[in-house]
Parts: sequence; C-alpha cells; structure tokens
Amino acid sequence: MPGAIYAEGLVKTFGDVRALDGVDLDVPEGTVLGLLGPNGAGKTTAVRCLTTLLRPDSGRAVVAGLDVVRQPNEVRRSIGLSGQFAAVDEYLTGRENLHMVGRLYQMRGKAAKARAAELLDQFHLTDAADRPTKTYSGGMRRRLDLAAALVVHPPVMFMDEPTTGLDPRNRQQLWEVIKDLVSGGTTLLLTTQYLEEADHLAHDIAVVDRGQVIARGTSDQLKARTGGERVEVVVHDRERMATAAEVLAGFGKGTTTVQEHTRRLTIPVTGGAKLLAEVIRELDARGIEIDDIGLRRPTLDDVFLSLTGHRAEAEENGNGNGNGDENRGRSGDGGGDQSPEAGAGRGRAKEVSE
Repeated sequence: MPGAIYAEGLVKTFGDVRALDGVDLDVPEGTVLGLLGPNGAGKTTAVRCLTTLLRPDSGRAVVAGLDVVRQPNEVRRSIGLSGQFAAVDEYLTGRENLHMVGRLYQMRGKAAKARAAELLDQFHLTDAADRPTKTYSGGMRRRLDLAAALVVHPPVMFMDEPTTGLDPRNRQQLWEVIKDLVSGGTTLLLTTQYLEEADHLAHDIAVVDRGQVIARGTSDQLKARTGGERVEVVVHDRERMATAAEVLAGFGKGTTTVQEHTRRLTIPVTGGAKLLAEVIRELDARGIEIDDIGLRRPTLDDVFLSLTGHRAEAEENGNGNGNGDENRGRSGDGGGDQSPEAGAGRGRAKEVSE
C-alpha cells in the first residue's frame, strides 16, 4: 500500500530541460523522508508537483490518499507547506499573520486566535507577537512562516530547506518542533542540503541529482557507501604535502583529497582508531610534522562527491535562478515562477542495499 506521500515516474520539463526525470518516492505515514540534493537537482520542483503548485507532465503522485492531479483542492486541505523563503505579510504582526491564515482555512475567529497564540508560544515568538513582521529578524520570519504552515494540524507536511539562514540555536529549536510533529503522527518530506539535518530528523534519505533519485537509504548507509570513515591530516610544512599524500595512499581506500591553502589531506579508510595510530607512526617515521590529525565520518560534500561526481553547492541567499522557484504561499497558493531548476538533466538511479 502506498505511503502518505507516493510518487511514481514523475516527469516535469521546462522546454528542453527535464527538471524531474522519473522520480519515485514512497514515504510511510508518520515518518520523515529527507530529500537531499545540490542546487538545481530537482528538489523544489518535486515539492511543487507534490503540493499541486506545478502539474507534472507525466507520472503519478498521491498525497494523503489523494491524487495531486485529479484532486488538487482536497490535497491542499490536507497538507502544510513551508517554502524556501518566509511568506509572511510584513505589515501585519506575527499574531495577525497566523490569525489570517486560520481564517483563510475557515477556522472560527476564536479558534484561530487560540491556535495563533499556541503556535507563537511553540515557536518562541510570544514576546514579538504584536510587533509588525517587518521588524522581525530573518530567523524570526522563518519561524513564523513555519508556524503558519501548521495552523490546521496537517497530516502531511512539506518543508523546503526550512533551516536555511537560521542560526544554530533556532535550527535546534526547529528540529525539536519537527520531532514533536512526527511523534504525533505527521508525515514529513524535508528537502535539505545538510546531511547533519537529515541525520537528526530523517528516517530515510533520497539523494536527488539531475532530476532523478540516484541513491536511497538511511544516513548510515549513505555514509558507508562513500567509504565510512576519513583520515584527515593537516601538514605543518607545505613542502611535505606530497610525501604525506604518498603515506596516506598506502592506507586509504580511495583518492586523496588535497586542499593546498589549508595544507589538509583527506582519504577514505577502513580500520578505525587502530589504523589511525598506524598512520601517525608512519608519518612520524617519514619525518612529516603535522598540526592536526583525526578520524571522522563522511560529510555532506563527501557523500555528494561520491554519488554525483561534484560537491554540494551552498545555498545562495535570495537567488533568482531556476532553483529559486520557491513556494511563496501556503498549500493553496499557485504563485511563483515556473522556471526550471538550473542544471537539471539526466542521471542514473542507484539503490543503497538494506
């Protein structure tokens, strides 16, 4: 039986660009799917198709048991959506923004006010509740936007890079809110560029690149696929970096990554702390002085370099390119341009074994 969010063979083209090229997704009820991918991978286009903001060219999508093409109005009443940028009215107060959303969902006035107060407290905005939103910081606007997406307790929630631009404290607070939602039975599709975020929140992860799902699995499975562990060395003398690279090559299971400006060398390994001790002894025997050495798990860049052949790109604030087809309204809003996500093309899907 399909999950709360289900997609099969979703295709969306913009001219000659295939922003989605046969995307398959299945998110069981009450779980979180982390949709990872670099800028232009197709993440936002997938969200917009699943939330009825774009009509797919082909394929099938079902959300909360409802077909997104044949039953768009019913889908909109069953979901919450928070896009990449905060969609709030800056001339209204925080309380007025939430009350307005409640009334648009046809909540009674008293119920809308009570729900607004509850969400303001939950998102730590009570002290600023009666200030115009234009006086809010970026992080506060982001939290208010997320609160607005939760006004009607949607059973299915879509969050498109919700923590971009948030400071660590606000990011942690949002993670706790998301965990509470899921523990209460909400199903969530979360797009992100941060593997750390997926580590904390996602039960399963799908990596999207060039409009296709190229890998699926848990966070640990994806990390293991890139080699599991990394030895990272900072060499004291730049002139000894080549020799240090030779040493690491004798212990590694892949290509050594060299960062000349930081004198840092990184290589995938297996063997844990025992192997790290052997590396240290060999570097010492070769007379190579080091400033730092450590064993770490793969980062987001490691995963993307392994899976896609390029590193994940950092999100650009306020970009206006194709990847910026952000959802500037709630689930019933059909606004936003329909530009393709930059660089979308073809790829080949792979599955991480259980």
